[in-house]
Amino acid sequence: MPDSRVPRSRRFLVCEPRHFAVQYAINPWMHPDRPVDVDLAQEQWQSLIRAYRTHGHTVDSVEPVPGLPDMVFAANAAFVVGGRVFGSLFHAPERRPESVHYDTWFKTAGYDVYRPESVTEGEGDLVWTGRYVLAGTGFRTTREAHREAQEFLGHPVIGLTLVDPYFYHLDTALFVLDDDNVCYYPEAFSPGSREVLKRLYPDAVLATREDAVAFGLNSVSDGRNVFIAPRAEALAERLADHGYVPVPVDLSEFHKAGGGIKCCTQEIR
Repeated sequence: MPDSRVPRSRRFLVCEPRHFAVQYAINPWMHPDRPVDVDLAQEQWQSLIRAYRTHGHTVDSVEPVPGLPDMVFAANAAFVVGGRVFGSLFHAPERRPESVHYDTWFKTAGYDVYRPESVTEGEGDLVWTGRYVLAGTGFRTTREAHREAQEFLGHPVIGLTLVDPYFYHLDTALFVLDDDNVCYYPEAFSPGSREVLKRLYPDAVLATREDAVAFGLNSVSDGRNVFIAPRAEALAERLADHGYVPVPVDLSEFHKAGGGIKCCTQEIR
């Protein structure tokens, strides 16, 4: 069965966790009184980069900046489709300076960067499916930003409402498996949004709350290989039954800030 899945080479943008820490609380996972092991975080992050490269993916890096402990979560900084960069305007004031450094990287690399007027947090809430954009709202990214994204990118944007504060970004509750299917945790969404997902993806791989709490939905798939949190064992088995190949990568130190594999990974399309 796994041989029927075809991986696609991807290009990722990341940021080394040199200054990673939990210095404030902007989601339910963050507790500034819990110490962060920066050395362990570095080791775990390096293991993710090795896993990507081992599976044939290209990895570029943004230089980390002192005083920006969440800059490691590169996915939140932008959303890129067809070489068009839709930037971020973070909800939390503590994170807003990150956008400047990511914008500079993209501009230096020759991209035009759109600066949104509404709060939006990149691939945290904007997910490319190959045909349209699934867009989360409810905690961070606004519906006004969904409209901005559609106007700038020229692709249909389908809004989905998140209702559980532990899954405050779309990328903590859903990820794309390939051009035809997704994996998601239904209870993270409003009733209407669950109906939309059922209609769009009747054969989706469904996750449990246990899978989601283990950061199993904060995964990255290349169409065959799924880079996934090791604690999401039941979900990994379910994915394997559907022909995907789970690649466990432990980023548990980043869970203390509410992030995981996908949060650390910006895809450049």
